[in-house]
Amino acid sequence: MADLIGIEHTKLDFFQEVQRKVEELKTANTESENQRQEITAILDGITDVMMVLSEDMRIISVNHVFTNLFSYPNEQTAVGRYCYELFRNEDEPCPECPAFRSLSTNSVCKETASFKIDGRTMQFEMVASPLKNPDWPQHRVLIFKRDVTMEKEYQAKYYQAEKLATIGVLATGVAHEVNNPLMAISGYAEGIQRRLSRVEHLMDPGMRQDFREYTETILKECRRCRDIVRALLNFGHPLSNRQGVVHLNAVVVETLRLLQYHLRKKRGVNVVEHLDPDLPAIEGDESQIKQVLLNLLTNATDAIEATGRQGCITVRTFRKGEDAVVLAVEDTGCGIPSGNCDKLFDPFYTTKPVGKGIGIGLSTCYAIVQEHQGEITVVSEPGKGSIFFVTLPLMQQDVDAKEHCHA
Repeated sequence: MADLIGIEHTKLDFFQEVQRKVEELKTANTESENQRQEITAILDGITDVMMVLSEDMRIISVNHVFTNLFSYPNEQTAVGRYCYELFRNEDEPCPECPAFRSLSTNSVCKETASFKIDGRTMQFEMVASPLKNPDWPQHRVLIFKRDVTMEKEYQAKYYQAEKLATIGVLATGVAHEVNNPLMAISGYAEGIQRRLSRVEHLMDPGMRQDFREYTETILKECRRCRDIVRALLNFGHPLSNRQGVVHLNAVVVETLRLLQYHLRKKRGVNVVEHLDPDLPAIEGDESQIKQVLLNLLTNATDAIEATGRQGCITVRTFRKGEDAVVLAVEDTGCGIPSGNCDKLFDPFYTTKPVGKGIGIGLSTCYAIVQEHQGEITVVSEPGKGSIFFVTLPLMQQDVDAKEHCHA
């Protein structure tokens, strides 16, 4: 120490002063380290993704939740990269990002958005807070992102279940009310036919033929109404996971019958069926699979209607390989822009006008198909139309029997 401070300053008082300063610095350093560890512990306790960004959305620092989300080895791996490159895989900042609003308004801003990370679509609630310090070369923004994917999925299921339960109750009530007068009409028409044979020799041949045709028409229409009522009653059954044998072709026929009136109202929409007559049965919940088809057909008619011209919906069933069947719904509607395809199955995502839907139809389809161990995909071209493919596994005994035949 004496060599460092020189002979002129080797007085005892000065040496003691230096020692005291050193001790103060050590104490301050220890307190600073304790504070740093305390702040680190607080940040580690945050379960949301946290980022500090520069004005141009370059990452300055992140927490461990961020590194876990992207499977990075440490926080430094993300530093220097742009936020929108990681979350959107794009070259430009996202216009809906709350960070820009937060910086421009100098206030806390919130936004909800979905991102595709490692092939999985996730929903986040974002909160952006401005960080402004005159000593910094530029302003910064602190962003928290909370994963609300599961919460949104449960919300979507709840709303859909509530809506279907209400429709089911209404459909069941209407079906019972229609069924009683229908049986009376059918019974009287059959009674007229029975009595007609006793008096037809007294009638003019033309009138006799008219009576026969009229009663046949009444009975034929009654049978058609009876099938519709039966379909309504099946649709109105309580929503539960009722696993059973499902014949996909019968599901298509019954669902189209349910939609007959709706499709007739949509002038210019033609429906074509191409059903594989040898399609094997699958195991699942018939009412849920009907719901999937119902949603896809409704979306298809809306897509055609949006074009303002006539269009066609084609429903196909076919076998895929040895262990799956496919239900395909194709339309010649407006199609889907490629940028929207990734968000189609997100809860509450919709491109329809206000009042036309709240964006839970396709997310419900996705959840139902997932529960059936299946897959739903879409191929679309803007201006030309879309095809939704629902792939469902065959019943295990069918797969085993097929394998046995090949053995």
